[in-house]
Amino acid sequence: MITDFKGKTAVLTGAGSGFGLECARIGARLGMNLVLVDVQQDALDKAAAEMQAAGAPVLARKVDVSNAAQMEALAQAVQQRFGAPHLVFNNAGVGSGGLIWENSVRDWEWVLGVNVMGVVHGVRLFTPMMLGAAKKDPAWRGHIVNTASMAGLLNPPNMGVYNVSKHAVVSLSETLYQDLSLVTDQISASVLCPFFVATGINQSHRNRPGDMAGEKPTKSQLVGQAMTDKAVGSGKVTAADVAQKVFDAVAANQFYIYSHPKAIGSVQTRLEDILQARNPTDPFADKPEIGAALRKALRAD
Repeated sequence: MITDFKGKTAVLTGAGSGFGLECARIGARLGMNLVLVDVQQDALDKAAAEMQAAGAPVLARKVDVSNAAQMEALAQAVQQRFGAPHLVFNNAGVGSGGLIWENSVRDWEWVLGVNVMGVVHGVRLFTPMMLGAAKKDPAWRGHIVNTASMAGLLNPPNMGVYNVSKHAVVSLSETLYQDLSLVTDQISASVLCPFFVATGINQSHRNRPGDMAGEKPTKSQLVGQAMTDKAVGSGKVTAADVAQKVFDAVAANQFYIYSHPKAIGSVQTRLEDILQARNPTDPFADKPEIGAALRKALRAD
């Protein structure tokens, strides 16, 4: 666990907005070196300027986290500038909704590329650097935090591609935690599973690759977007609240990080479905009006 963050290095993907930006702000306050990574240049420039003004040493890189070569170049740049990072926050993510058979191949490639392969690249490139640093110094400590979602522990309807990607991140993170514990006591891992929090992920389409611009959203995707916008917009927990939970979890070596602990009841229901081999419980059992509205919208001609 990392208890003193001063002078330590943090790599943050998706640093231009949401959890990444708020974690960068905390890191700057704590005296950390910051590696800010985002695919959106204007947001990245703004974040870098803010952190530099706060006195933090900053390396800012525009990177598509799904691109192996770009991530490899990032890892080399981090090593040269700051050495092995102590905190890696694989946070970049995109959202996508709609009925699962209506997503195009490019939808799948984009969402899985960013949400899954982005984390894979962060883990495969930075973990060996961190292990090398730990081997040289028994006092060295590191931590990797991967952003999943409550959609990585549940399967809400009409957002299948996103669910699949986030379940993969939970599995990857749990395995990373176990694998690290086999080889070192100096580096650990956490998975962040936020519920609906205003981060900008509901506006992910702003960063869709150019070759997808001509794809018209299906009716189910438009319905999903509207519902997500409403849920995210009405969220009471802020991205800053969640960022503080991330730092608290790293300091306490806590693996599961939740923004809305009350949502765990739905996870328990899902696990009971599995244990009892019963069909999946209606996800809207406690809010039937939402389920009724969704069915009506999707069945309307």
